[in-house]
Formats: sequence, structure tokens, C-alpha cells
Amino acid sequence: MKNKNKNIKRNKTDSRNKTDSRKQMLLRLMGEKKYAPMKEKELAMLLGVSKKDREELHEILISLLSEGRIEISKRGKYSLAEDDPGAASLSEQSPALIVGTFQKEKIHYGFVVPDDRKLTRDIFIPVERSMGAMDGHKVVVELTDTGRGVKSPEGRIIEILGHENDPGVDVLSIVRAYGLPDRFPEKVLKQAEKVPDEVDPSELKGRLDLRDVMMVTIDSEEAKDLDDAVSLSMEGDKYVLGVHIADVTHYVREGSAIDKEALKRGTSVYLADRVIPMLPHRLSNGICSLNGGVDRLALSCIMTFDGSGELIGHKIAKSVIRTNARMTYTDVNGIIEDNDKKLIKKYKELVPMFLLMDELAGILREKRRKRGAIDFDLKETKIVVGKGGEVVDIMPHERNRATMLIEDFMLAANETIAEHFFKKGIPFVYRVHEYPDAEKLEGLNMFIRSFGLSLKTRDDRVSPKEIRKLLEKVKGTPQEAVISSLALRSMQRAGYSTECTGHYGLACRYYCHFTSPIRRYPDLQIHRIIKESLDKKPKDERISHYRKALPAVASRSSSRERLAQEAERETDKLKKAEYMQDHIGEVFPGIISGVTDWGIYVELENTVEGLVHISRLPGDYYVFDPDRYELKGTRTGKRYVLGQEVNICVTGVDMSIRAVDFDLV
Repeated sequence: MKNKNKNIKRNKTDSRNKTDSRKQMLLRLMGEKKYAPMKEKELAMLLGVSKKDREELHEILISLLSEGRIEISKRGKYSLAEDDPGAASLSEQSPALIVGTFQKEKIHYGFVVPDDRKLTRDIFIPVERSMGAMDGHKVVVELTDTGRGVKSPEGRIIEILGHENDPGVDVLSIVRAYGLPDRFPEKVLKQAEKVPDEVDPSELKGRLDLRDVMMVTIDSEEAKDLDDAVSLSMEGDKYVLGVHIADVTHYVREGSAIDKEALKRGTSVYLADRVIPMLPHRLSNGICSLNGGVDRLALSCIMTFDGSGELIGHKIAKSVIRTNARMTYTDVNGIIEDNDKKLIKKYKELVPMFLLMDELAGILREKRRKRGAIDFDLKETKIVVGKGGEVVDIMPHERNRATMLIEDFMLAANETIAEHFFKKGIPFVYRVHEYPDAEKLEGLNMFIRSFGLSLKTRDDRVSPKEIRKLLEKVKGTPQEAVISSLALRSMQRAGYSTECTGHYGLACRYYCHFTSPIRRYPDLQIHRIIKESLDKKPKDERISHYRKALPAVASRSSSRERLAQEAERETDKLKKAEYMQDHIGEVFPGIISGVTDWGIYVELENTVEGLVHISRLPGDYYVFDPDRYELKGTRTGKRYVLGQEVNICVTGVDMSIRAVDFDLV
């Protein structure tokens, strides 16, 4: 009898522990950034809950509701009670403009279902405020009433983007949702029309004439805004590297309509099927593009390096240049890495310079490696889109010796400019990257100890050299992917600042963005400061002006960069999900990129990521260990960890949340 009572108590305890575990799993799921409020049925499908276990899920949700830990919307969608700002009725802090899909209900009204899944309530639209929208139209809504209690929020449609199935409407919806300005004001366009097509000879006065110096632009095949050119020669045993950047500020005057619009935008935005430029095309693709064989105004940073890559001298000057050729990464790589005979013959006059560039780039790269600069060698995505907006292909963006060569030279120029102006004591905009998050680094350190590895800390900080050494130790091992991923997640986000606090990832004291004034406002801003400071120190009133203006420029540019990155990621997710709709049932190799309570995320070679529901894992009860980033079967001991190689089959795509579902093969 005693044993029976013990068994009953043990079973009750096990059941309670199991319930608590599942409660925690649901709370973690709802706390994930990727989570959008879901109905009970949707949660059951996501978690792979069988029909016979649906009642248990219902009871757990009711229990969490009674505890006040989650909330349920009028539409029956569950989310965290406090941590999810979009869980209730739209609030006063909700965006004034919302993008969604119109659903016509009756003759006199309809509803708009927001694309943002965190906004859980549909928006009531009276017929007189619908602009004649039809079922399935993607629309932009202006809120007129956020709604209270059982009353729905109300709004009026201010723009119809097109039907949800029309080509390009999907990306346009993201453009509107993120408030990206895809049209220039009339005043800006009129000002751009006045910009000349060619350099006037009178503008060359006081400029360093470099038109006889051999130099080239090296970009992707599709690039049209060529804002940087490079040159390289030898003076004895010294390398003389020139980085020549389009003098955009000569045509974009401070305080002009074009300048104000550029500051408002902050950056160009590169979406899958379109570019939203910071400057009108007449400038970026015209007079400010360093096209071959024509005179262009530039700012040149000419650096002299010794054989070890040490900078022993530099010169910064307003210049006039004339590039010899418009080169592509593909062709330059064909020369320096593939030894392509046809290309070598075609560019025979330039080949010695390319080989010399490859040599210097290797020296500079090794110097950065020794000081501890971190190179995660991240896989970027290249999405090939057809004329109708359909995805033709998705692949990793190639990084070769030619692309790295340009990276090396741009980094050198950015560091040189930053140090030069820091030592001048002039107000400036720097590119900064803070030390990693201490708590995340400690988690990384705990994890790698199980592999006999560790990171040396000093005052609770880890030097970039330590991270670099760790990545080099695990290169080529089964643990490389998981450790690289965790190290990357511990990094802070880089940004702009008027304080020169250094760049952790590059392991350098001085860094700025100088090389892309066509597509980044901070570069445009510091070009003005550079030009004002070349001959003499700016006047006191200009120093005072910059001290007041630059903090806002840095803050604005950082926030616009983050917004652009989010829009770019969301568009990539959309196009990846769209692409995988045509590959349902196909098998692909992949690597586990995320481990959670509800399953594992797997990234394919083409960078598409999808979820394998925990219910689809081989029969067992799996427990999530957040310290080891693994799911482990309680009966079989089967483990799924970050970086593990698996084969998957594509089983489904949900375009409404841009999610792809996988099964393990």
C-alpha cells in the first residue's frame, strides 16, 4: 500500500513537472521575436499537438490566463500579458499608418487585417472611407480610433497598393509598413535636374590632378553607382595605395533640399527586387558615379605602406580623377585567383596592378588578423528576381579574393581618415562597435568549456583577439558552426557616434565610414568636414555648428540603418518563403541554426531557414537545455544541437508569417 501511495505521489509530481515544463515552453515561445499571436488551433499545429492532447493544451492555456501570464485577444489569439506591446487593443503608441489586407464584409463596411501579426485586432473600415477597396487588396490605413474594450479600432484607407497577388505588391507592402520613402519630393527632383552631366573645367582649380594615375572601379556586375576607385603603385619597396571616393558634397550642398532628404533617409535600402536610394539617380548614377574614361571630382586618401603593412604616410586631398576601366569582382578574381588567360590578355595593361593589389591586400589582412580583428565570414544571400517579381534563384553571395581586396582597401582608408581627424580634434562622426554583452559571453564561455576551450577575461571583458583565436581553433571542426554562431550572437550592434570609442570587431582604435557617400549619410557628412579642414582648421562658428549638429546626425543615421536592415531581412524572408513554395517535397542538406522548446531551425546551403516541429523529431520526449543549446531525448538520448548537419524535406510554407516547415529525413 505504501508503495502504491508513493507511486501515486510520484505520478502526480511527474505530471505537475510535465505541466510546468510545458507552461515554460509556451511562455518561451510567446517571448520569441519570431512569435506572432496565434489562436489555440494554430499553436497546436505549430507544436505538433495531436488531437487527443488538445484538451491538455487548452487547460494549460486557461491556467496561464488565470495566472495573468498571457492574454487572449478578441479574435482568440494568445500572447504574453506584459512583454508583448501589441497584445491588447491597438494603443496610442501604435503606428499611425498600418499596412494590411482588406476583407469586405457587408455593403457598408469591411475590415483590414494588419500584416504585423503583433497587431491582433482587425481594423473596421466604413464604406465611405474604403477608397473602393476590394477583397484581397493590400492597403495603407490611417487610424482614426484605436478602439476600447469590445469596440474595434477604426481607420480610413489612404492608399491601395494593389491586389495581394499582383507582382511587386508584396515588397511594396513592406516598403510602406516600414515607412520607407520610395518617391523623392518634387523640390528634390527639380534640384537634381540642375546638376550638370559633366565636370566643368573651372571646378578643377585647387584640386590634385590624378587623371594620369592608373586606377579602376571594382564592383558587382549589376552596380550602377560606382562611388569608389582604387589605384596602387610601388615607390621603391613601399606600396602607394589610393582610395578615391566620389566628391558627392560638391553637388549636394549643406541644407539643400537634396541634403535634407538624404538625412531623412539616412541610407540606401537594398530590397530583393528594388533599391530605395538615398540620393536621386541623376546624381548617384550620373555625375557622382566614377564611370570609366570621364573626368570626375573625388576625395582621395593616398596611403603609403611598408612591406609589413604598416602605414608610414598618408595624404588626403580634393582631386580630379579619370578611371581606366570599370571592373567586376568576377573578372578581377578570374585574373588573380583563377589565372584566366582570356581575361589576362584582355586587361594586360592592368594585370600587374591587380596582382600587386592582391599582394598588398593579403599583407593588410594578415596585419588585421594578428591584432585580433574578427572575421565571421558570414553567408550573405543573393536573391535573383525575375521581371515579374518572381524569385528565380536563391544562393549564398560569393565572397572571393576580389571582394576581400576591396574590403581591405576600404577598411584601410576608413581607419586612416578616422585617426587623422581624431588627432586634429575636430568634431566628427565615427563608426563604433562596443564590447560584447558580458552575460552572453559568459554563456559562450560555459558552453565551450565542454569542448576543453575557454576565453581569457580581464575585468569581465574579452579582447577581440581572444574571440579571433577561438574561431581559428575551431575552424574545420564539427563545433565550428555552433561556436561561431554563439560568438556572433554575443556581439553588440555597430552604430555611429561623435565619440571615438573604437571598433571591437575590427580591433581598432579609430574607425569611420568615408567610402560610400552615395548611399550612407555619415560618409556624406564627414566629407564636408574633411573638405573644410584640408587647408586649415575650420572657423569657430563651423566647429560650434558641427558640435551641435553631429550628435543628431549620428543618432538618426544609426536608427535609419537599423530600420533598413529590418526591412531588408523581412523582404528576404518573404522571398525565401515564396521560393520554397515551389520546392515542397524536395530534400536538402542543412545545418541546425536554432534550438528551441518547440523544435529545431535548420538553415539550407542557399541560406533559407525553416522549422522542424518537435513533434516531427524521431519518437521520444525531448527536453530543451538552454545552457547547451540542445534538445535531448529522455529515452533514446538522441541530441539535436546548433551546428549539427541534417537532411530535411520541405513540407509546407505559410506566406502569412513567411515561415517554412521542414521534416527530418
